[in-house]
Amino acid sequence: MATKVASRADIAEGTGKTIDVAGKKIALFNVGGKFYAIDNECRHRKGPLGEGTLDGSTVTCPWHGWEYDVTTGANLDDPNLKLGCYPVKLEGDDVLVEA
Repeated sequence: MATKVASRADIAEGTGKTIDVAGKKIALFNVGGKFYAIDNECRHRKGPLGEGTLDGSTVTCPWHGWEYDVTTGANLDDPNLKLGCYPVKLEGDDVLVEA
């Protein structure tokens, strides 16, 4: 079941934020008007990826600089290190995430 987590206007293009879906912290990003949701915790030291810097589809962890592709959840240095990805749906101006 999808949960409304934001409105399109809440997350400007090229930015992200941390959301809560059923008690789970998820990082939600707007990449060129498309929205992607991944686990919020970096695999290194659990840094908050929703607070990271987004460059294209790459988010950089604000704590130690680890980088992930928000479209796949894959770590850029080691593609075998993956974060969970969650389906995102848009309904009008509503952004919904399934977690």
